[in-house]
Amino acid sequence: MASIWLRSETKAHEKRTPLTPKNAKKLIDKGVEVFVEEFPDRIFPINQYEEVGCTIVPEGSWKKADTKHYILGLKEIEQKEDFHHKHIYFAHVFKGQDGSKDILSQYKNGGGTLFDLEYLTNEQGRRIAAFGFWAGFVGAAVGLKGYYFREKHETSIPAISSVNDQEILISELKELSNKSSSTPKAIVIGAKGRCGQGASSLFEKVGIQVTKWDIEETKKGGPFKEIPEHEIFVNTVLMQVKIPPFISPEIISTESKLKIISDVSCDPNSDLNPIPLYDKITSWDEPFVSKVINDHSLDILAVDNLPSLLPKESSEDFSDQLFPHLENLLLGKGEEDIVWSNAKDVFLKKRN
Repeated sequence: MASIWLRSETKAHEKRTPLTPKNAKKLIDKGVEVFVEEFPDRIFPINQYEEVGCTIVPEGSWKKADTKHYILGLKEIEQKEDFHHKHIYFAHVFKGQDGSKDILSQYKNGGGTLFDLEYLTNEQGRRIAAFGFWAGFVGAAVGLKGYYFREKHETSIPAISSVNDQEILISELKELSNKSSSTPKAIVIGAKGRCGQGASSLFEKVGIQVTKWDIEETKKGGPFKEIPEHEIFVNTVLMQVKIPPFISPEIISTESKLKIISDVSCDPNSDLNPIPLYDKITSWDEPFVSKVINDHSLDILAVDNLPSLLPKESSEDFSDQLFPHLENLLLGKGEEDIVWSNAKDVFLKKRN
């Protein structure tokens, strides 16, 4: 019998899931055995999975599970042991990130396989499932909130926390806007992609003027002096090749308007980083890193799981995108399906 194992998450503040109870039921109805680990932080309570027929197992028990199961998760796994199973999650190890060599060695030594969710692509090379829209939406929201707090000369921008409805975010931002003495202008790079569309959507919902840039506007190559002419800059481009940076210290001065950078793509430890102004991912507790460049102050948002601020909406969207391909993996062509074979090919190339 085909089977899949939804594991718990180890990353702090992670409430999202790649498999909702609704889609778990669809798999069960087609004869797939679905195991779900107990995980109190998951946005969908465990009883919702149990009610649709999932087998409930203890948190972290995938490590002792039969290797026939596909282990499905979302974010990185924290463990020192070698990997023996077939894993599906965002691993962040294929662009030379910190610790990536060690993790790939764990797969090589243990004989496991990694199907990285970022590298599930179709015949045209396009990703088949992504949190992009909600990452951009939340990245713009938190960046805008940071701007309003900085306008009040707050010594630090408050910690962020999840909400279950986008209208809560929008209402809060409109209230901050009404109390503000100025209205910022924003620029979004990658505006035609799902992530950029999400960022632009948020700004438009709260009445912020947004400049939308994509391939046409950036093909001349950066750095772009137009960026510091805006108060907020949102980067939504997921880099696959190295290009000249979008922004550099040389184009920032005391005359710059730029106050907030929201780096939604968030890849500071990669050589492909188009915003070489910072070198570490930020956290929910301290979402912004402050920089002074040429006597000009900037705050940079670099949280790498922004969609978890809207865990229900983003999980439902992502799970619906992923579901037909899970179905193909478990009940169709299996790993020969183009989406899964593409991801496996990337893994084997990077692992070796």
